[in-house]
Amino acid sequence: METKTPTVPVALAGSAAFINLYATQPLLPLLARTYHASPFKAGLTVTAPTIVIALCAPFVGGLADRLGLRRVIVGSASMLAVATLLAATSRSLDQLILWRLVQGVMTPGIFAGVVAYIHETWPPARAGRGTAAYMTGTIIGGFTGRLVAGLVASVAAWQWSFAALGIMSTAVALVLYFRLPDERQAPTYVAKTHAFRASHVTALFRIRQLVATFGIGGCILFTQVAMLTYVTFYLAAPPFHLSTAALGWLFLVYVMGAAVVPFCGALIDQYGHRTGLALAMSVGAGGVLLTLMPWLPAILLGLAITSTGVFVAQSTTSAYIGAVTTRDRGLAVGVYSTFYYIGGSLGGSLPAPFWTRGGWPACVALVVTVQMMGVATALIVWQRRSRARQAAEGSGARL
Repeated sequence: METKTPTVPVALAGSAAFINLYATQPLLPLLARTYHASPFKAGLTVTAPTIVIALCAPFVGGLADRLGLRRVIVGSASMLAVATLLAATSRSLDQLILWRLVQGVMTPGIFAGVVAYIHETWPPARAGRGTAAYMTGTIIGGFTGRLVAGLVASVAAWQWSFAALGIMSTAVALVLYFRLPDERQAPTYVAKTHAFRASHVTALFRIRQLVATFGIGGCILFTQVAMLTYVTFYLAAPPFHLSTAALGWLFLVYVMGAAVVPFCGALIDQYGHRTGLALAMSVGAGGVLLTLMPWLPAILLGLAITSTGVFVAQSTTSAYIGAVTTRDRGLAVGVYSTFYYIGGSLGGSLPAPFWTRGGWPACVALVVTVQMMGVATALIVWQRRSRARQAAEGSGARL
């Protein structure tokens, strides 16, 4: 069974979702200068798709449960590639924001479908490893998208960044079409014969641990978006003066996360979700505080630690959804994604007044506060490993 799990296609699906999502982060100072826009307006190129993802994710998750996970994953990846190519036709910041909204519509089908797909194709005892493979793909995709966008924009018009990303997205979509197996072929597949109803969403909110997971997800993405959005303004200004290309290379900090997350899947399976989440976010908070040192190597190390903590925390929460639900997993991931990307939207906008009034230290204080809220929620509400599956069996049967 271990040799039949589609690890590489699942990792590629993760990369498909994140090649484009945060690709404008290294471009923010450039966009602000080019269009004489405020950091908040330029930041809408990051916030806009996350807002739409938050609105669309539950519906797409429920659709994936009904139409088939593979079909929704491949279809979403293909339409996202088209939307990315169309974004290259933008001639103003407003047009770019519009196409970023369209990209946001196409994205939820990938990650809402993939997390549910993992729990259909991996045996329960190894689901953490499957989620870690997916997270590794999201890390590589997120880094690659930012790097390519920054490097291309440093030698050509920024629109060419989206042309390059669109070509990459098309290639990934083709690989998924030919290499991602149908989940119905998996020995662990359970046929979905129930129709989607609003009561299914209501049932999800009766699972206390799942509701807490929704809130924790918001804290996780808030951390990542706030840090990697506003640090670009911080490092583009004196005394650092980083160029657009240098800001693209900044996201090399993702590589550290890509190296660590695959090992964390086994640790989550062994020691449980609460321990993994608490350690991940606490270590991440240490990385956030390290960026207060006015020394570029220390800031880069702090960002690497922060990003790694975020990736491990996200892998943990994604696995925990599977531990406390037995049906409607696509829908559960979709609702989780709503809260996750609400947190990301707030991470792109809420730090703006903190940046204006208190600079980088004020942003750091805000991020650490949100991280500690996530840790406290997990320690108080999440059940220990020995009781989590029992809760899933009791609550999931009612979904």
